[in-house]
Amino acid sequence: MTRLMLVCVLTPLMAAAQETTAPTAEAVRLEEKRENFGAVVAPAALPDGATALSGWVGVPEVGAAYRQGTGGWEVGGRARFDYLRLAVTAEGVARRQVWTSGAWAVAPELGLGVTGNTGSRYFDEQNLEGWFLRLNPAVVASWKVAETVTAVGLVEVPYELGLSPAGTWRVKPMAGGGAEIYLGEDLSLSAVGELGVDVFKELRGVPQTRLGYGVRLGLGVRLF
Repeated sequence: MTRLMLVCVLTPLMAAAQETTAPTAEAVRLEEKRENFGAVVAPAALPDGATALSGWVGVPEVGAAYRQGTGGWEVGGRARFDYLRLAVTAEGVARRQVWTSGAWAVAPELGLGVTGNTGSRYFDEQNLEGWFLRLNPAVVASWKVAETVTAVGLVEVPYELGLSPAGTWRVKPMAGGGAEIYLGEDLSLSAVGELGVDVFKELRGVPQTRLGYGVRLGLGVRLF
């Protein structure tokens, strides 16, 4: 009888202790968000089922992007407006994570789209006018340095081939990096800078080379 009474007393106490120490569903959800945050550049590739929307301002362009993780891939689209040269770009994008180790992750990316350039020479006296097929291979690396901070690295080589008129082209290999910070409420802030070279060929011209650069400040929302 004594043993039975002891069991009856201890059972509810143990259940209460388990309820106190066990993480709630909301706590688990918030922890998953902190572990997998990122919407603008980070993470290297979105996990399956995750969706992100983002926009950015910078030099020489502003833009917006949509990202979706599905079947081990990340797919999406981007729209850019180069306000210095009055050029608009729309492209589809695919990424796939190929390597991860601890806080590190690396994913190659391929973008394919079209650029329309007015040829405005108010800012750039060597701006190229016309329609261009845009191919943009890239590599994205991310490194989680703190609970709410991820460092990012970028290497991209956008290539634009003149469609009308034919015979013009531009290739702009760039490399750089920055960071993405989790702000809470599914929002993250990103700052990225890149440097490289801008090589282009005008119609009936010869290839020319100059400094290439880009700076972006972005804000994104993650829809888990």
